[in-house]
Amino acid sequence: MFGYVTICEPELKVKDLKKYKAYYCGLCRSLKEDYGFMGQMTLTYDMTFAVILLSSLYETETETQMHRCKVHPVKKQRMLRNEITSYAAAMNVLLAYYHMKDDWEDDRKVSSLMTESLLRRKARKIAETYPRQSQAIRRELKELAECEKAGSTDIDRTAGCFGRLMEELFVYREDGWERSLRKMGFFLGKYIYIMDAYEDLPEDIEKGRYNPLKKIYEKEDYEERMRQILCMMIAESTAEFERLPCLVDVDILRNILYDGIWNRYNKIQMKKSEERKK
Repeated sequence: MFGYVTICEPELKVKDLKKYKAYYCGLCRSLKEDYGFMGQMTLTYDMTFAVILLSSLYETETETQMHRCKVHPVKKQRMLRNEITSYAAAMNVLLAYYHMKDDWEDDRKVSSLMTESLLRRKARKIAETYPRQSQAIRRELKELAECEKAGSTDIDRTAGCFGRLMEELFVYREDGWERSLRKMGFFLGKYIYIMDAYEDLPEDIEKGRYNPLKKIYEKEDYEERMRQILCMMIAESTAEFERLPCLVDVDILRNILYDGIWNRYNKIQMKKSEERKK
């Protein structure tokens, strides 16, 4: 369900692209150092966005480091890290742990059980450090599982679960920016959930799997309605973002929110266009 909140590389300046990659590599490094190889495997673009957003908002002092890694074994890579990088790494692992735990309990996937067992001890320590976020993830994933079992087609209810989950992760500190961060995270979370359902719908229909968009799909104006829904979610999220006093890396953040967020949607439209031509 992750991987939608990323950059639009052609529209990003070279210096900003290098900085974005440095944040991404910094998060990857923190995951490896704090949680080992399995933690590193939970790396997402979405939490990289959270690192850049919160670092900009709080003007956090960021350290530049140079490291080699398995992906780049020859040349050392620039990595940007700060206290928020560590927070995002913890949230990455916590999300992966509860997701794998739910997959095992619901579908008895052996691969999920193995991953869950490897992350269990570290996830429990994170939950002790961040009880608010941990409780929110468990609560909303449980609600989402209940929606799926009931076959709910109430998109506001299902997407709202993931929206409330994301809003809790965006609240790094409970301060004057909490309201805007919550609203921004809520609508961004809803966008991610709906976009994921939109992308998966053809395969879900073919394999008879749950998807909350099946009812909307029956409407003649399905594509237009989906476009409007997705635009509305991003409009609400970006409106709150523009209320935040983010100055550092604001070009990267706007690139993601106004362009990069549509990467997967545009690819789907191109694929559909090619299929129609055939």
